Amino acid sequence: MEVIKQIDQSLLLFLNSFHNSFWDKAVTLFTSSEIWIPFYLLIVYVIIKTYKRNSIYILILIALSIVVSDQFSGLIKNSVQRLRPTHDPILGNLVHNIYNRGGLFGFFSGHAANTFTVAMILAKLFKDRLFSFVIFVWAIFVSYTRIYLGLHYPGDILTGWIWGILSGLAFYQLMVIVQQKYFKSTFPEISKTSISREDAMRLFLFVIIYVATILVTINRLTKYQFFGQ
Repeated sequence: MEVIKQIDQSLLLFLNSFHNSFWDKAVTLFTSSEIWIPFYLLIVYVIIKTYKRNSIYILILIALSIVVSDQFSGLIKNSVQRLRPTHDPILGNLVHNIYNRGGLFGFFSGHAANTFTVAMILAKLFKDRLFSFVIFVWAIFVSYTRIYLGLHYPGDILTGWIWGILSGLAFYQLMVIVQQKYFKSTFPEISKTSISREDAMRLFLFVIIYVATILVTINRLTKYQFFGQ
Protein backbone atom coordinates (compact mmCIF):
# COMPACT_ATOMS: atom_id res chain seq x y z
CA MET A 1 0.00 0.00 0.00
CA GLU A 2 2.86 2.38 0.76
CA VAL A 3 4.35 1.76 -2.70
CA ILE A 4 0.95 2.38 -4.35
CA LYS A 5 0.57 5.57 -2.31
CA GLN A 6 3.98 6.83 -3.43
CA ILE A 7 3.22 6.06 -7.08
CA ASP A 8 -0.10 7.89 -6.76
CA GLN A 9 1.61 10.95 -5.28
CA SER A 10 4.38 10.97 -7.90
CA LEU A 11 1.88 10.62 -10.74
CA LEU A 12 -0.20 13.46 -9.30
CA LEU A 13 2.79 15.81 -9.11
CA PHE A 14 3.77 14.89 -12.67
CA LEU A 15 0.30 15.43 -14.18
CA ASN A 16 -0.35 18.50 -12.06
CA SER A 17 2.88 20.14 -13.25
CA PHE A 18 1.56 20.86 -16.76
CA HIS A 19 -0.15 24.20 -16.34
CA ASN A 20 -0.13 27.80 -17.52
CA SER A 21 -2.27 30.88 -16.97
CA PHE A 22 -4.51 30.19 -19.99
CA TRP A 23 -5.40 26.64 -18.93
CA ASP A 24 -5.79 27.78 -15.33
CA LYS A 25 -8.74 29.88 -16.45
CA ALA A 26 -10.12 27.26 -18.84
CA VAL A 27 -9.94 24.36 -16.41
CA THR A 28 -11.53 26.43 -13.65
CA LEU A 29 -14.54 26.85 -15.94
CA PHE A 30 -14.64 23.31 -17.31
CA THR A 31 -14.50 21.67 -13.88
CA SER A 32 -17.80 23.28 -12.86
CA SER A 33 -21.09 21.51 -13.60
CA GLU A 34 -22.81 24.76 -14.57
CA ILE A 35 -20.67 25.34 -17.67
CA TRP A 36 -22.00 22.08 -19.16
CA ILE A 37 -25.72 22.88 -18.72
CA PRO A 38 -26.26 23.55 -22.48
CA PHE A 39 -24.72 20.14 -23.25
CA TYR A 40 -26.94 18.47 -20.65
CA LEU A 41 -30.03 20.14 -22.07
CA LEU A 42 -29.18 18.95 -25.58
CA ILE A 43 -28.76 15.39 -24.27
CA VAL A 44 -32.16 15.62 -22.53
CA TYR A 45 -33.70 16.78 -25.81
CA VAL A 46 -32.20 13.82 -27.70
CA ILE A 47 -33.41 11.39 -25.03
CA ILE A 48 -36.96 12.77 -25.24
CA LYS A 49 -36.86 12.76 -29.04
CA THR A 50 -35.57 9.18 -29.20
CA TYR A 51 -37.42 7.48 -26.34
CA LYS A 52 -40.62 9.52 -26.25
CA ARG A 53 -42.82 8.48 -23.27
CA ASN A 54 -40.11 6.21 -21.95
CA SER A 55 -37.90 9.28 -21.49
CA ILE A 56 -39.81 10.13 -18.29
CA TYR A 57 -38.48 7.25 -16.21
CA ILE A 58 -35.19 7.23 -18.11
CA LEU A 59 -34.46 10.81 -17.02
CA ILE A 60 -35.62 10.06 -13.48
CA LEU A 61 -33.27 7.09 -13.24
CA ILE A 62 -30.36 9.08 -14.70
CA ALA A 63 -30.92 11.75 -12.05
CA LEU A 64 -31.17 9.05 -9.37
CA SER A 65 -27.93 7.44 -10.60
CA ILE A 66 -26.10 10.75 -10.15
CA VAL A 67 -27.49 11.19 -6.63
CA VAL A 68 -26.56 7.62 -5.65
CA SER A 69 -23.08 7.94 -7.16
CA ASP A 70 -22.44 11.27 -5.48
CA GLN A 71 -23.74 10.13 -2.08
CA PHE A 72 -21.78 6.88 -2.21
CA SER A 73 -18.62 8.81 -3.05
CA GLY A 74 -19.25 11.05 -0.04
CA LEU A 75 -19.84 8.03 2.19
CA ILE A 76 -16.56 6.44 1.13
CA LYS A 77 -14.69 9.72 1.57
CA ASN A 78 -15.87 10.02 5.17
CA SER A 79 -15.14 6.34 5.84
CA VAL A 80 -11.66 6.13 4.29
CA GLN A 81 -10.69 9.69 5.28
CA ARG A 82 -7.82 10.07 2.83
CA LEU A 83 -6.79 13.71 2.75
CA ARG A 84 -7.04 15.55 -0.53
CA PRO A 85 -3.67 16.65 -1.95
CA THR A 86 -4.59 20.26 -1.17
CA HIS A 87 -5.06 19.37 2.50
CA ASP A 88 -2.01 17.13 2.80
CA PRO A 89 0.60 18.78 5.09
CA ILE A 90 3.40 18.11 2.57
CA LEU A 91 1.76 17.90 -0.85
CA GLY A 92 -0.47 20.88 -0.13
CA ASN A 93 2.53 23.15 -0.72
CA LEU A 94 3.66 21.29 -3.84
CA VAL A 95 0.53 20.95 -5.96
CA HIS A 96 -0.68 23.66 -8.30
CA ASN A 97 -4.05 24.79 -6.95
CA ILE A 98 -5.84 27.88 -8.26
CA TYR A 99 -9.35 26.71 -7.37
CA ASN A 100 -10.86 26.16 -3.93
CA ARG A 101 -9.17 23.48 -1.83
CA GLY A 102 -12.25 21.25 -1.77
CA GLY A 103 -13.48 19.19 1.15
CA LEU A 104 -11.07 17.59 3.57
CA PHE A 105 -11.21 14.07 2.11
CA GLY A 106 -10.84 13.04 -1.53
CA PHE A 107 -11.15 9.25 -1.99
CA PHE A 108 -12.84 8.70 -4.30
CA SER A 109 -13.66 11.46 -6.78
CA GLY A 110 -17.34 12.34 -7.07
CA HIS A 111 -16.67 14.16 -10.36
CA ALA A 112 -15.11 11.04 -11.88
CA ALA A 113 -17.84 8.77 -10.54
CA ASN A 114 -20.71 11.00 -11.67
CA THR A 115 -19.38 11.71 -15.15
CA PHE A 116 -18.57 8.05 -15.83
CA THR A 117 -21.95 6.93 -14.50
CA VAL A 118 -23.68 9.28 -16.92
CA ALA A 119 -21.30 8.43 -19.76
CA MET A 120 -21.90 4.70 -19.39
CA ILE A 121 -25.69 5.05 -19.21
CA LEU A 122 -25.78 7.31 -22.27
CA ALA A 123 -23.41 5.09 -24.24
CA LYS A 124 -25.70 2.12 -23.58
CA LEU A 125 -28.83 4.14 -24.31
CA PHE A 126 -27.64 5.85 -27.49
CA LYS A 127 -25.65 2.92 -28.95
CA ASP A 128 -23.60 5.10 -31.30
CA ARG A 129 -19.81 4.85 -31.58
CA LEU A 130 -19.29 8.53 -32.34
CA PHE A 131 -21.36 9.63 -29.37
CA SER A 132 -19.75 7.03 -27.09
CA PHE A 133 -16.33 8.42 -28.06
CA VAL A 134 -17.47 11.98 -27.37
CA ILE A 135 -19.11 11.26 -24.01
CA PHE A 136 -16.16 9.28 -22.64
CA VAL A 137 -13.63 11.87 -23.81
CA TRP A 138 -15.80 14.45 -22.04
CA ALA A 139 -15.90 12.34 -18.86
CA ILE A 140 -12.13 11.80 -18.93
CA PHE A 141 -11.50 15.51 -19.52
CA VAL A 142 -13.77 16.62 -16.66
CA SER A 143 -12.09 14.05 -14.40
CA TYR A 144 -8.63 15.30 -15.38
CA THR A 145 -9.56 18.86 -14.35
CA ARG A 146 -9.60 17.59 -10.76
CA ILE A 147 -5.98 16.46 -11.07
CA TYR A 148 -4.99 19.69 -12.82
CA LEU A 149 -6.44 21.64 -9.90
CA GLY A 150 -4.66 19.44 -7.35
CA LEU A 151 -7.92 18.26 -5.80
CA HIS A 152 -7.55 14.52 -6.42
CA TYR A 153 -4.92 11.83 -6.79
CA PRO A 154 -5.03 9.74 -9.98
CA GLY A 155 -6.09 6.82 -7.78
CA ASP A 156 -9.15 8.81 -6.66
CA ILE A 157 -10.05 9.36 -10.31
CA LEU A 158 -9.46 5.76 -11.38
CA THR A 159 -11.61 4.42 -8.55
CA GLY A 160 -14.33 6.90 -9.49
CA TRP A 161 -14.20 5.64 -13.08
CA ILE A 162 -14.56 2.02 -11.98
CA TRP A 163 -17.51 2.86 -9.73
CA GLY A 164 -19.07 5.00 -12.48
CA ILE A 165 -18.85 2.21 -15.06
CA LEU A 166 -20.40 -0.35 -12.70
CA SER A 167 -23.06 2.08 -11.52
CA GLY A 168 -23.89 3.12 -15.08
CA LEU A 169 -24.28 -0.47 -16.22
CA ALA A 170 -26.49 -1.25 -13.22
CA PHE A 171 -28.79 1.73 -13.79
CA TYR A 172 -29.04 1.03 -17.52
CA GLN A 173 -30.07 -2.54 -16.73
CA LEU A 174 -32.59 -1.16 -14.24
CA MET A 175 -34.10 0.95 -17.04
CA VAL A 176 -34.49 -2.15 -19.20
CA ILE A 177 -36.10 -4.06 -16.31
CA VAL A 178 -38.46 -1.19 -15.52
CA GLN A 179 -39.67 -1.08 -19.11
CA GLN A 180 -40.10 -4.84 -19.35
CA LYS A 181 -42.00 -5.03 -16.08
CA TYR A 182 -44.06 -1.85 -16.01
CA PHE A 183 -43.99 -0.29 -19.49
CA LYS A 184 -43.81 -3.33 -21.74
CA SER A 185 -46.35 -1.90 -24.18
CA THR A 186 -44.46 1.36 -24.66
CA PHE A 187 -42.16 1.94 -27.60
CA PRO A 188 -39.41 2.20 -28.59
CA GLU A 189 -37.81 -0.67 -26.71
CA ILE A 190 -34.79 0.56 -24.74
CA SER A 191 -32.53 -2.42 -25.37
CA LYS A 192 -33.05 -2.24 -29.14
CA THR A 193 -33.08 1.52 -29.77
CA SER A 194 -30.26 3.87 -30.73
CA ILE A 195 -30.08 7.54 -31.57
CA SER A 196 -29.90 8.64 -35.18
CA ARG A 197 -26.53 9.34 -36.77
CA GLU A 198 -27.73 12.94 -37.33
CA ASP A 199 -28.31 13.44 -33.59
CA ALA A 200 -24.95 11.86 -32.79
CA MET A 201 -23.27 14.26 -35.21
CA ARG A 202 -25.14 17.22 -33.71
CA LEU A 203 -23.94 16.30 -30.23
CA PHE A 204 -20.39 15.85 -31.52
CA LEU A 205 -20.36 19.20 -33.31
CA PHE A 206 -21.96 20.96 -30.37
CA VAL A 207 -19.21 19.82 -27.98
CA ILE A 208 -16.46 20.80 -30.42
CA ILE A 209 -17.95 24.23 -31.17
CA TYR A 210 -18.93 24.90 -27.56
CA VAL A 211 -15.53 24.07 -26.11
CA ALA A 212 -13.72 25.93 -28.91
CA THR A 213 -15.88 29.00 -28.35
CA ILE A 214 -15.09 29.05 -24.63
CA LEU A 215 -11.36 28.64 -25.28
CA VAL A 216 -11.32 31.40 -27.90
CA THR A 217 -13.31 33.68 -25.58
CA ILE A 218 -10.87 33.08 -22.73
CA ASN A 219 -7.97 33.81 -25.05
CA ARG A 220 -9.55 37.05 -26.23
CA LEU A 221 -10.49 38.22 -22.75
CA THR A 222 -7.00 37.45 -21.51
CA LYS A 223 -5.45 39.29 -24.46
CA TYR A 224 -7.48 42.41 -23.70
CA GLN A 225 -6.82 42.01 -19.97
CA PHE A 226 -10.40 41.30 -18.89
CA PHE A 227 -8.82 38.41 -16.98
CA GLY A 228 -5.92 38.96 -14.64
CA GLN A 229 -2.56 37.76 -15.91
